[in-house]
Amino acid sequence: MSTITIEQRELGRFLALAAQRLARGEGPAEMFSRAVDAAWHELLPTPGYAAFSAEHAGTVLGHREMKGFGPVDWVGAYEEAYGPLPEIWFTDEAGVLHEDALARYRETGRVVAEWDCGPTTGDSDDAAPRGQ
Repeated sequence: MSTITIEQRELGRFLALAAQRLARGEGPAEMFSRAVDAAWHELLPTPGYAAFSAEHAGTVLGHREMKGFGPVDWVGAYEEAYGPLPEIWFTDEAGVLHEDALARYRETGRVVAEWDCGPTTGDSDDAAPRGQ
């Protein structure tokens, strides 16, 4: 990839944290950002996804439906590695910033959100990258 978007940068960071969680035997990371998830869905079926995932996560992570609501457990690890979550995490796929959610995060340091999917190691019936 020659030019990486902020959504792709954040997807790479997410995949790195997700792989660390999975390696420790923790639950899968919650993908709560509609904007970052849209970038994941766009990249996932491409031939370049395996290389992108391996570069950031050290392995090829799959994608699976995983609906939920509650505290997002990986935010602290993100902040330790990269600093505060940028606004894109609180932006929907149409580019609309959810200012109330961002303000709550900035005030409390916590994210409580809804999610529809998350990563998997690829050993189940999840969506796999093309060519796998």
